[in-house]
Amino acid sequence: MLTLLGVAVVVVGFAVRFNPLLVVVAAAFVTGVAAGLTPVEVLAAFGKAYNDNRFVSATLLVLPVIGIAERAGLQERARTLIAGFKGVSAGPFLVGYLAFRQITSALGLTSIAGQAQTVRPMIAPMAEGAVEARHGPLSDEDRNDLKAQAAATDNIGLFFGEDIFIAIGSILLMVGFLAASGIEVEPLQLSVWAIPSAIIAFLLHGARLLMADRRRGRGR
Repeated sequence: MLTLLGVAVVVVGFAVRFNPLLVVVAAAFVTGVAAGLTPVEVLAAFGKAYNDNRFVSATLLVLPVIGIAERAGLQERARTLIAGFKGVSAGPFLVGYLAFRQITSALGLTSIAGQAQTVRPMIAPMAEGAVEARHGPLSDEDRNDLKAQAAATDNIGLFFGEDIFIAIGSILLMVGFLAASGIEVEPLQLSVWAIPSAIIAFLLHGARLLMADRRRGRGR
């Protein structure tokens, strides 16, 4: 029962708003010592877990890198770049990004883009820059609407594109579930039937983006 002291440390630490990382580390040490491990053995377990899962920890480097890039003017550069193309509007630009997101997700490249990696630092500012180049400064409502459209475009492209890739987790989960129910299907069969859904999603959301672009133009 003493090993449950680690849970108490987590509860108390979060309740008093201590640093979450320090709370988790302290809870791990308390649990390890209560289980009969020495502090050195607990630290060794931390090191082994980090080494075994270092590919997961590497993704944590994305956020500080993006933060530094934004502070150095990444969003402003993105707006300036798209503003140089006078014939580009936000609707077709986001439709192009939707196609890119679906195609790359269908190939298994689900992490090549995303909300943190591309939408916030580049896609949303570029959509804003495209509108500003054609229609002038944006109101707060229009700016937030564009950000929402950019975020939704990424979500829809990923959601309906990744199921075409046969080795994605959702496909394998469905294959396993159906097999447990006595229904044998191949991953390729599910992937093939995901293609019509992806095409319909592309057409529907693409039409929504173009219609929103036209309404935005008429409103100005």
